[in-house]
Amino acid sequence: MSLYHKRGVSAQKEEVHAAIKNLDAGLYAHAFCKMYPDYLTGDENFVNISHADGAGTKSILAYLYWKETGDTSVWKGIAQDAVVMNLDDLLCVGVYDNFLFSSTIDRNKSTISGDVLEAVINGTQAFFDEMKKYGINIHYLGGETADVGDVVRTIAVNGTMTIRWQKNKLITNDKIDTDNVIVGFASYGKAVYEHDYNSGLGSNGLTSARHDVLSKYYAEKYPETFENSLSNDVVYIGKNKLADEIIVDNTTHTIGKLLLSPTRTYAPLMKILLEEYFDEINGVIHCSGGGQTKCMKYLPKPLRVVKNNLFNVPPIMQLIQKNSGADCKEMYQVFNMGHRLEIFTNAKAAEQMIKIANTLGIEAKIIGHTETSSQKELIIQGSFGEIKY
Repeated sequence: MSLYHKRGVSAQKEEVHAAIKNLDAGLYAHAFCKMYPDYLTGDENFVNISHADGAGTKSILAYLYWKETGDTSVWKGIAQDAVVMNLDDLLCVGVYDNFLFSSTIDRNKSTISGDVLEAVINGTQAFFDEMKKYGINIHYLGGETADVGDVVRTIAVNGTMTIRWQKNKLITNDKIDTDNVIVGFASYGKAVYEHDYNSGLGSNGLTSARHDVLSKYYAEKYPETFENSLSNDVVYIGKNKLADEIIVDNTTHTIGKLLLSPTRTYAPLMKILLEEYFDEINGVIHCSGGGQTKCMKYLPKPLRVVKNNLFNVPPIMQLIQKNSGADCKEMYQVFNMGHRLEIFTNAKAAEQMIKIANTLGIEAKIIGHTETSSQKELIIQGSFGEIKY
C-alpha cells in the first residue's frame, strides 16, 4: 500500500466514483464538468453549470506557515486556491466569463482567529479584481462561514461556482479523436499576471507534499494538523522545515513558499484561446486530482494517449519524490508533474496556442498525441522509461 493510501487519501477517488456511479451524468457524458438544461430560464440554447471544490489540505500548510511566522498574507493564496480549483475546471468546458462564486469556510475558532477569516475573504475579492483586468468577471455572492470545531481541527476553505452558458460554445471532449496532438501548458514559472514565482504544485497531492517534505518537528508542535490515528511512520516523515531554502532558476526560495504557491489559473489564456480558436479545440483537461492520468476519465471512446514530451519535473515535486521514495507511476497520478492544463487539437492550431501562451509568460509545448486503440490507455515516456495506465 502506498503512503498516499496509508494516510487515508486516494489519487483516483475510487470510492467517491463508486458512490456517484448511478447519478445522472448530465447532458454531455465526457465533458469535464457536469451540465444540465437551463432550468433557470428554460432557454434550450443554454446550459446551467454548478461546480464545487476547494483548497483541500493546503490550508493546513498555510496554518503551519502562519503559526511559525505570524504572516497572515499566506491565507490570500488559500483563497485563490479555492477559487481556481473551481474556475479552471469550468474553463475546460469552454466558459470564461460572468461566474457566480459562493464561498464556504469552516473553521475551528480555537485555532483560527478572525484575522485569518478576513484575509481569506479579502483575498478572494482581490483575486476577482485581478481577473477582471483580463476580462474574466467573477461575482462574489458571499457564502457560509461556520464555526465547527467538532468537525475541523483548523480550517477548510471551499466554494461553489455557477454559470449559465450557451450550448454552441461548449467544449464537451466528444471531438477528441485519433491523431490529435496534446498541448501542455506549464504549471510553474511566472505568468505575467502572477506576482511571484509559482512552484506549479497547485492544490492536489498536498497531503503527500506536507508529510513527505516536512519533519517530525511539526507533528510534535502542531498535533492538530494531522489525523492522530495515523501510524507514526507516515506522519511528517520528511527532513525539511518551512524556512529551509532551495534554489530554483538561480533564485532562492523557502520550501514553505514553494509548497504554498497559489494555484495558477489559466483563465486569461483560455479566454483568448476560446475566443480565437474555439473550433480547433477538441478537448480540454485540467490535470488536477489524478495528475497526468486525469485525461483517461474524459476520453469519448477507446484511444491510446501517448505523453512522450513532458516538461521537466518542477523542483518541489522532485523534492517530494526524493523524500517519499514514491515511484514515478505514483507521482504521475498524484501530481501534475509540470503541466496542469492540456488541450487536444491539431498541429497547426497547437503552434498558435503555444505562441499565445508564451506572450502571457506561460511555457507551452506539444507533450503528446492520441492513437487508435481497442481500449482506453495512457502511456507516459521519459528518462525513467515507460509507464502504462
